[in-house]
Amino acid sequence: RLDCAVLGLGDSSYPKFNFVAKKLHKRLLQLGANMLLPVGLANDQHDLGLPPRYVFHFLDEISDKQTEHLQTTDNSWPRSVHDRGGGDPSSSGYIAGDVVTMRPCNAAEDVEHFCQLLKLDPECYFTLTPTDSSTARNEHSPCSVRFLVEQFLDISAVPRHSFFELLVSFATNELERDKLLEFSSAQGQDCNDFLMSTLFDQVLADFPHNTAEISIDCLLDLFPEIQPRSFSIASFLLQHPNRIHILLAVMKYKSILFKPRKGLCSSWLASLDPYEGDVYVPLLVKKGSLSFPQDPGNPVIMVGPGTGVAPFRSALQERAAQGKMGGFVGVCKEKVQAGQMILVTAFSRDQHRVKEQSKLLWDLIAKKNAFFYIAGNAKQMPTSVCDALKEVFQKEGGMSENQAQEMLDAMEKAKRFQSETWS
Repeated sequence: RLDCAVLGLGDSSYPKFNFVAKKLHKRLLQLGANMLLPVGLANDQHDLGLPPRYVFHFLDEISDKQTEHLQTTDNSWPRSVHDRGGGDPSSSGYIAGDVVTMRPCNAAEDVEHFCQLLKLDPECYFTLTPTDSSTARNEHSPCSVRFLVEQFLDISAVPRHSFFELLVSFATNELERDKLLEFSSAQGQDCNDFLMSTLFDQVLADFPHNTAEISIDCLLDLFPEIQPRSFSIASFLLQHPNRIHILLAVMKYKSILFKPRKGLCSSWLASLDPYEGDVYVPLLVKKGSLSFPQDPGNPVIMVGPGTGVAPFRSALQERAAQGKMGGFVGVCKEKVQAGQMILVTAFSRDQHRVKEQSKLLWDLIAKKNAFFYIAGNAKQMPTSVCDALKEVFQKEGGMSENQAQEMLDAMEKAKRFQSETWS
């Protein structure tokens, strides 16, 4: 089956606007192709090259304000006030290694600031009309501007270069236009430190003339949709019925800009207070990438710095609840005291601790068919731990560098080596 997308480059001043692209898209669908995106029909007559996907129609009044819903793609996360709860976690039947996906919302103060910058009334209601038949319809509108900004638009993200390219089309002020052209050019890479630190609201504030010219019909093209965040489940269902535990570090730090940076999902979750009223967290439980051995005789080696211990906490609770605690090498104070596992702390450089335990690790992996797991930050840690593990194979097993790599590859193929990392 062919996975593909079609982008037509045309001019609406001609009678057969993007005829070839439309015909090709239709024929590919007839032949069973999987279209990754709706057909794109670029128009040389349009300021942006592409027309906005939707047209906003504002309403003078609305009879029912309990039906807000917004969905702009066929596979979008449901955006309804009626579907914001995750339901009963026990109905999900999750096991160790599974993940929970949550969709955060923007903070109320950020929503107000964004609406002020664009001179939007957050209490206004609107409906959406797609500009092209291939664009998904929003069947459940109307919804409010507040709902759109709070739960749909990712206004706290770092703008991509394409955002600055689109902003140029609205520029009427010469100075602002020149700066936007610089940011969107190849030479603008020299400003990368600023671009990687700034946020959408900062850009809008820094280019007030340009911001005033932005058409509301282009909001869904300029600003990306909030994407769900995934977390490894850190609890065992039978031990914690109707509950899902996650391990979360609230991200907040200073950048070169005045306004501190903060993580959207972590800050939103930290702000929720069940003592102030009902709390709704939209969530879905999905199968994770880690699977743990069912045979308690198989030793398990777990490397999980920081919040990387989450799936291992779930696995330990599951084994303990089932009375199947075997040989674990990892982190769990209670089980260490009971003599059921070995704890090796690694506060900064995990790979050093791996090499220090070379004899134990070789015995468990080569002689006792142990499983090796890595979970945590995807930057340098996984590669460093893998390199250290291959050094263990070379030192204790008398292997060459190539043989050590082949052994690690064989373990990965047999699912005795697994990793789950995130950025």
